[in-house]
Amino acid sequence: MPPLDNLKVIDLTRVLAGPFCAMLLGDMGANVIKIEEPAAGDDARGWAPFVGDWSAYFLGVNRSKRSLALDLKQPGASDVLRRLLTGADVFIENFKPGSLDKLGFAYEQTRALNSRLVHCSISGYGKNGRAATCRGTTRSCRRNRASWTSRARPTARRSGPASR
Repeated sequence: MPPLDNLKVIDLTRVLAGPFCAMLLGDMGANVIKIEEPAAGDDARGWAPFVGDWSAYFLGVNRSKRSLALDLKQPGASDVLRRLLTGADVFIENFKPGSLDKLGFAYEQTRALNSRLVHCSISGYGKNGRAATCRGTTRSCRRNRASWTSRARPTARRSGPASR
């Protein structure tokens, strides 16, 4: 029996860190249900290289999962997610801060649905600070890092020999 057998995970993530996290849980036996928006799904579905019509990357990080398309801006879809969360053990999401709040799935709201639910929120830059609303993609990392370092003040130099 896998170590996470009987663990139910609702995966509302896309692109990299979140899908990878949920993949690891699925590989250890968790029942992972990936929720995607119906029009295009996860951005990674369009990433090369492809195996036939399928993104190899997307297939790799979404193995061991079942998938469900829900438009959370529609009342019926929100009700479906609420029912899923009521019986879940873990909820993983990587939305920009405040986005799930607007849809009715903030931490406090999911906690009210299921008091034992572990709500895992993944972000590129945390929930607070000047970069909290930035996407955690490679392109935005480079752009933000460049703008932050150009405004940074030089720090005192360390004395002594270089470490090896």
